[in-house]
Amino acid sequence: MQRRKFLSLSTAAASTAAVSVLSANAASKIIDKNGFIVKAGEARSGVHTPFQGVNPNDVKISGKDTDGQLAVFEYIGTQKIGPGLHVHFHQDEIFYVVEGEYRFQLGNEKSILKAGDTIFLPRNIPHTWIQLSDRGKLIYTLQPAGQLEAFFVKLNTLKGVPTQAEFDKIFLDHGMKNVGPPLSLE
Repeated sequence: MQRRKFLSLSTAAASTAAVSVLSANAASKIIDKNGFIVKAGEARSGVHTPFQGVNPNDVKISGKDTDGQLAVFEYIGTQKIGPGLHVHFHQDEIFYVVEGEYRFQLGNEKSILKAGDTIFLPRNIPHTWIQLSDRGKLIYTLQPAGQLEAFFVKLNTLKGVPTQAEFDKIFLDHGMKNVGPPLSLE
């Protein structure tokens, strides 16, 4: 009887230890043990990727930092603009409004978000947003990281405005699809 109890406890302890080691290994891939700081106004790689050539839209935590698990961006809005209606095929997106007011669309639903509000945008559901206030700031996360960093770098290296076919191809090359126009201020 004692031997059976000992074997049960030993097996449970070994399983727990194995899970702990696996969890520690997974965590070590996600988080650099030394960590890092990205100062205000800076981008993680030192490369700024302004949205539509104007508003700062910088990578704060790169997918390269997290073994592709997530990417974090900071958007500072100085103009009342937003992206076209689009779909991410493989990433969920989370937006936290730090400053200002935004209208978000998820599927057919539209909502106004203000400082302190958060919205979860699941993959494969069309979504977009537009800044309503004169100034705004968003922190947003993609999980897993996907190709959004490369998408913004590509857009910022273009010479001139791409045709709609070129624009659609750039979206598809980065795991997204443009499915409609941006929101209007009305």
